[in-house]
Amino acid sequence: MTKAIALGTGLYALWLLLSGYWDDPLLVGLGALSAIAVAALAARLHLIDDEGVPLGRLPRILAYLPWLAWQVVLANLAVARAILAGPRAISPTLAVVPCSQKTDFGRMLYANSITLTPGTISVDVGPDAILVHALEAGGIDDLEAGAMDRRVRAVEGP
Repeated sequence: MTKAIALGTGLYALWLLLSGYWDDPLLVGLGALSAIAVAALAARLHLIDDEGVPLGRLPRILAYLPWLAWQVVLANLAVARAILAGPRAISPTLAVVPCSQKTDFGRMLYANSITLTPGTISVDVGPDAILVHALEAGGIDDLEAGAMDRRVRAVEGP
């Protein structure tokens, strides 16, 4: 119940910040009503998970983001190089990449990091592996080397 209240409060605060309607009582009331309805529906459908909001991981996430941004830059350059080299340089590959994350949050972060990196897409996420489509085999090799997996595991924590 407290997670639903926190979700409703957070949604309402976000609505207030993004809408900019502070002085119209009708809109402020409807914003509150919609935030309460979404939180109640999420609680009723059991969409609020047991992991909760990962605020304790925030410092580790903030440390991970610059590294991920650099990986996105490197992958952009690799994709541009492959496209400029012509169709023979592109070799689409589908492979299963091991995933050492123990929580849903960790697997979500790892799969989304793979998809965010140009040239690779997470196709399916399992408990111990992720099916990845890559524009070229080098993208799979980088993932199999395990640097991203280790960094996401560090964000996930003990």
